[in-house]
Amino acid sequence: MIPLNRVLMSSLLLFSLPSAHAAEGQKVFSQGGQNPAAMACMSCHGPDGLGMAAAGFPRLAGLSAGYLSKQLADFRSGSRKNPIMEPLAKALSDDEVSAVTAWLAAMPAPAAPDLHRQQMASDPTQALALYGDWSRQIPGCVQCHGPGGSGVGEHFPPLAHQPAAYLVAQLNAWRDGSRSNDPNQMMAGVAKAMSEDEVKAVAAYFANGATQGGK
Repeated sequence: MIPLNRVLMSSLLLFSLPSAHAAEGQKVFSQGGQNPAAMACMSCHGPDGLGMAAAGFPRLAGLSAGYLSKQLADFRSGSRKNPIMEPLAKALSDDEVSAVTAWLAAMPAPAAPDLHRQQMASDPTQALALYGDWSRQIPGCVQCHGPGGSGVGEHFPPLAHQPAAYLVAQLNAWRDGSRSNDPNQMMAGVAKAMSEDEVKAVAAYFANGATQGGK
């Protein structure tokens, strides 16, 4: 459930976008771009932009426009690989990218809990998410991705309320080298230091909104 105050705030942000820009962003999201290869975002990411957990499609609603624009640029250049997103990103015009990322950034998204590093961890998964394991050069997830995994700027996207399957897939992509578009290869080192069980547990933790540890 998305809090009413976040819905109202997001609605204000959407209405504050220039009308033509907002209309184009909404059109790309719901109908697709001018190029038929630029499919509607909602086809995979849901009508609310919150993703499709069963299919592993991520939440886009509420992610920063800067982060979304960078990922589309990386799909265009091939520095981030995905058989669906690469041709789609190439089919979008620069204006369409600007419009749809602004639209997505303003869409309502679940609020992440205010979990700080000083909070007492109740189990190993929460400890890894909050504090990391410096003996293996693993920082706490929230140290870069913000309290509760809420996201920070264009380089550290929200983890909270992302589908677990998507988070697992991205961590595994960094582990095997098929994804490498992170700043200073930080995520590659972190993911490779984590065990398969830790990857699944941390993904489940953030998918649940960072409200409880993994089992």
